[in-house]
Amino acid sequence: MQILLAFIAGAVIGIGVHFHIGARSTRGAALAPMIGAISGGGAWTILTWAGIGIDTPWPWLAAIVVPLAVTYPAVIVLSRVRTARDAAERERLGIG
Repeated sequence: MQILLAFIAGAVIGIGVHFHIGARSTRGAALAPMIGAISGGGAWTILTWAGIGIDTPWPWLAAIVVPLAVTYPAVIVLSRVRTARDAAERERLGIG
């Protein structure tokens, strides 16, 4: 049941990343929270499957650190790719 806390923490971190990084118009509002939630829950799952119990700090720490380490670069890369593709499409269509 504590895995829900990892999903929630990842989603909250994803919301923070979404609003911290610019170019919000290039991605949906749910993208960063979903990446954060999936990475936080995934890290928790991997650690519990590896036998690391919730009585240690590692799953709790991973639920915070992994979404930060995954969501920031993913959102930055996705925003840059979208901006570049939009510019190329505008050039191809002769718009602006």
